[in-house]
Amino acid sequence: MAVVSGGTTLIDNGTLDAGVSTGSLILLSTQTASASATIDFTSGIDSTYDSYVFKFINIHPATDGADFTFQVDTGTNTNYNQTMTTTSFRAYHTEADDENALNYDPGRDLAQSTSFKILTFECGNDSDENTVGTLQLFNPSSSTFVKHFISTIQSVKNTPMSVNKFNAGYINTTTPITRIRFKFSSGNIDDGIIKMYGVV
Repeated sequence: MAVVSGGTTLIDNGTLDAGVSTGSLILLSTQTASASATIDFTSGIDSTYDSYVFKFINIHPATDGADFTFQVDTGTNTNYNQTMTTTSFRAYHTEADDENALNYDPGRDLAQSTSFKILTFECGNDSDENTVGTLQLFNPSSSTFVKHFISTIQSVKNTPMSVNKFNAGYINTTTPITRIRFKFSSGNIDDGIIKMYGVV
C-alpha cells in the first residue's frame, strides 16, 4: 500500500483503496412529471453520500414564461422555506440573432430569503421548448456547516432564446437537509424527468 500526492491511498496493485471517493454517480431515484404541481424528493437524502446531483431532463412548463425553481426542508417538515443566500449569472442568445450577453443577474438572487430559488427564468412552453441541467447539493446531512449548492441550467426562454443559467449559494442552516422540491413559479410541470444521484 502506498500514499501518493494529496494523501490518496493506493493498494498494492496500483488501484484506489475502496474508501477513496471516485466521483461516480449512483442513481437513487427517478421521478417523471405529468401535469405535476411539484416534484419532491422526500427520502434518500441522508449521510450516505457527501453530495447529491439532480439531473433535469426535458422539463416542460404548462404555463408559458414560468420560472423553474427549488427549495429544501429539514426533518419531516414540508414548508420548503429554508433561508438561502445565492448568486447567479447567465449567457443568452436569441434565435433572431439580435440580442446576446453574458452578465450577472442580481434580480434573481436571494439574500437571506425563504423564497424558492429561481434556477432559470421565463421558460417557453411551446412543444419544442424545454429545460435541462443539473443541481448539486453538498453535504446536506452536516449538523455543523451551512449547505452549499451549484447549478447549471440550459433552457429555451419564451422569446425565444437560448439561456445558460449558472447559480450557486448556500442554505443557511446547520440542520440536516432531508428533502427538496422543484416547481414552476406558475402552473404545473407538464412533462419531464428528474433523477437524483449520490456521488461516491
